[in-house]
Amino acid sequence: MTTTFDAAMPPLALTMGEPAGVGLDITLMAWAARRQRAVPPFYLLAGFDAIRRRADRLGLDVPVRETRPEDAAMVFNEALPVVPLEAPVKAEPGAPDPADAPAVIEGIERAVKDCRAGLASAVVTNPIHKKTLYDAGFIHPGHTEFLGVLADIWDGGPWSPVMMLAGPELRTVPITVHVPLARVPEVLTTKLITDIGEKVANELIRRFSIAAPRIAVAGLNPHAGESGSIGTEEADIIAPAIANLIRKRINAVGPLSADTLFHPEARRSYDAVLAMYHDQALIPVKTIAFDETVNVTLGLPFVRTSPDHGTAFDIAGTGKARALSLTRSLRLAGRLARADARAPA
Repeated sequence: MTTTFDAAMPPLALTMGEPAGVGLDITLMAWAARRQRAVPPFYLLAGFDAIRRRADRLGLDVPVRETRPEDAAMVFNEALPVVPLEAPVKAEPGAPDPADAPAVIEGIERAVKDCRAGLASAVVTNPIHKKTLYDAGFIHPGHTEFLGVLADIWDGGPWSPVMMLAGPELRTVPITVHVPLARVPEVLTTKLITDIGEKVANELIRRFSIAAPRIAVAGLNPHAGESGSIGTEEADIIAPAIANLIRKRINAVGPLSADTLFHPEARRSYDAVLAMYHDQALIPVKTIAFDETVNVTLGLPFVRTSPDHGTAFDIAGTGKARALSLTRSLRLAGRLARADARAPA
C-alpha cells in the first residue's frame, strides 16, 4: 500500500491525548506501520520524555526525534517527529492524573494554532479523558465543543461543530450527542435537524468529494412512529426538517425506521445517515467496523479526525492496543485536507 499524500502539503498535527491511555501506544504503532498503512506525514505534540518512556515500555524500536512543525515532514521517514509541549507530562499508563490536564489542553490548542498558521494541514486528536480534565477545571463538554471554541478564537464565529462517524461502509451523524435519552425529544428541533443536515451535505461535497450526496434521515421512535401511533416527533419535527432540506436542493429522505436502515442493501442507497440520538448513530457504525471507524468533526474551518475509541486505561502500556482506527484517522485527515485545499474558497 502506498500513500497518496501530497508532498507539498504540511504534515498533520497529532495530539497526545490523555497520556495515561492508549494514545501514545497507538501513535508509536501508527508510525511503525506508516509504510504498510500508507500513513501521511504527521508530528506528535507530546511530552518528549513521555513518548520515549512509552516506546521503551512497549519494547518498540521507534526512533523519536524532537523537531519543529516546519521540519517534521523531513524527519518523518526516519523517526517519529515530536514537537515537545511546555507543560510537564507525569502520568503512567492506566493512572490518569489531573496534573497532566495543562499538557493535554496545550496539545489541542497548539494543534489548532499550527493548522490555522499553515504549519499543519489538519488536526488529528488522540482520545482524552474528560473526567480527568474536569477535575482540573476544564469547563467544556468535550473535545468537539472545545475545538469549536478554539475555532471561534482564531477564525471568528460562531462555529458549530458536528460529529460524524465515518467507516468504510457507513457514515452516521447524531443530531443530539451527549444528551440523556429521556431529554432527546425536548432537545430535538426542526431547525437543529435542518442546520445539521445542510452542514453534512455541504461537507460531503467539499471534503468528501461526493457531488450529489444522498442523506437518509432516521426516525426517533420505533418504526419511525408508525403513522403517529408510537409517537408524533416524526410528523411534528423530523418531516418538516426533511422538507426544508429538500427545498434547499438537498437529496434527503425519511423519516426512516432505524431498524431497517443499516443492513447492506439499505446502506447502498445513501451517503450518510442523520440519526436522532447518540447510540442510534454509533452502535451500527461501530458494530460494522469498530477498528476502522473514524470520528470526523464537520463544521470547523479546519479538518479534524480522531479514533472512534476511548482511552482504554486497562490496556495502556501493555501492547494490546490496536492502531487501525488511528491510522485510518490519519489517512482520512490527509485526504480531507487535500480536498479542502482544492475546494473553492
